[in-house]
Amino acid sequence: MQPDALIPRKFFDRPATEVGPELLGCVLSHRTADGVVAVRITEVEAYLGQSDPASHAYRGPTARTEVMFGRPGHVYVYFTYGMHYCVNLVCQPEGTASAVLLRAGRVLAGEELARARRPSSRQDLDLASGPARLCQALAIGRAQNGTDACAGTSALQVRSSQRSYDEKICQGPRVGISSAAEEPWRYWIEGDRTVSPYRAHVPRRREARGK
Repeated sequence: MQPDALIPRKFFDRPATEVGPELLGCVLSHRTADGVVAVRITEVEAYLGQSDPASHAYRGPTARTEVMFGRPGHVYVYFTYGMHYCVNLVCQPEGTASAVLLRAGRVLAGEELARARRPSSRQDLDLASGPARLCQALAIGRAQNGTDACAGTSALQVRSSQRSYDEKICQGPRVGISSAAEEPWRYWIEGDRTVSPYRAHVPRRREARGK
């Protein structure tokens, strides 16, 4: 693919473990009434649907995961911890759930707008470092769930980029999950400072009775 070309649907018509590492270096952009923010994708995680206990689609289609069972190249957005949104790109043919979670990015365009949406960020590297921050910086929420990221008319798109030859792609366990935690399905660009540090899942402590 040529740099800055809209990524075609066939790119996503594969397992998430193949799509994930190839998304690194690509550019995710979202156009709103306020302007455009674009980020270079630096960290992702793959989730393999009904064969993956950590996937939202593990137990089959639901109202929440319907988009994951749809056509590849669409956007799956979910709400977590009662306060944050996370964005995924759907992979594999229709009827087979698989998706890549976008974990981190480096803002390439619209920094001023991203800072206005993320006023708590201490530096520009923090603007889209982490899945919730990425969604905040790009104003991605429930309204974007089901968006076709492969459509030329879409406000939310993914475009190809060209990684330099000296950039190394790393692979390791996914972050903060309790099921299938050992699977090395997280991918990131080595040395990029927007990539989140690895944290294993820590079970929540139950409150002692009587307190």
